[in-house]
Amino acid sequence: MCGMPQQPPVRSTPARPARPDASMSLITNVMDHSLDDGYAEAAARKRSEGTVGMPRTLRAKLGLAAGLVLAACVVTVGAAQARVAAPVVAKEREELIDRIDEETAAADRLEENVDDLRAEVGARQREALRDSGGDRSTLMGILSGATPVHGPGVRLVVNDAEDSTGGGDDGPRSTSGFSDTGRVRDRDLQRVVNGLWESGAEAVSINGQRLTALSAIRAAGDAILVDNKPLVPPYTVLAVGDGEELSDGFQNGADGLYLHALQENYGIRTALSVEDDVRLPAATSVIVRTAQPITEKGTS
Repeated sequence: MCGMPQQPPVRSTPARPARPDASMSLITNVMDHSLDDGYAEAAARKRSEGTVGMPRTLRAKLGLAAGLVLAACVVTVGAAQARVAAPVVAKEREELIDRIDEETAAADRLEENVDDLRAEVGARQREALRDSGGDRSTLMGILSGATPVHGPGVRLVVNDAEDSTGGGDDGPRSTSGFSDTGRVRDRDLQRVVNGLWESGAEAVSINGQRLTALSAIRAAGDAILVDNKPLVPPYTVLAVGDGEELSDGFQNGADGLYLHALQENYGIRTALSVEDDVRLPAATSVIVRTAQPITEKGTS
């Protein structure tokens, strides 16, 4: 049996897998051929043309020398000007400092003169009250705040709430425009002082500031002013009078109940105590005024 010659099996050679970056020919060309090659070619071309290195012609050398001389002159002139101007600037600075010191000293002297004059005016006003009071000069001095006093009384401390916020929509402050209802305000101290006067206080002070019949308690921004002097919390109110009667009268009065409502609704802290002896200084400024009685003319 003759057989046909057998052919070896055909095996196809697998194609080489394509590069993953075959589609990014521009990027691969840039990465494979660095820009340094271009720089090298340019440098080689300049060397072949003889344009690399120091200037070779006389004209080029003279131009380079002139440029260096000009740069040196500019630097030298700038350094000389800075050296000349430095003492002038230092002298002007010292003169300015001296003027500031002189003006500050003059302002301090003026403030001292104002304090001395204010103290002299206060002494003369108190002397005028004593002279015009006659037998009642002591009483007039106490009532007007011209003399310091001490005796039994009460101590009332009013302070802001711990968080200085909170409070409902109802209560004593429902009509106020302030957002922080936990802070003591000028009208709160006004009601406290008026309540103490109404309860029988003979003399009142806030944080050592003696109050008179002409004292003003008002607000300036967030600060409370007493006779134009700012106070900071806590506010310590001292009142001279019958301690027990003064305490009971204030707490049971309308202003004491108002203060209690502030404590309950807004967390304002208060502490009232009866004292055996409280001391109040004299008012810093006493205004002396005179009054004439009005007599009726021709009564029928």
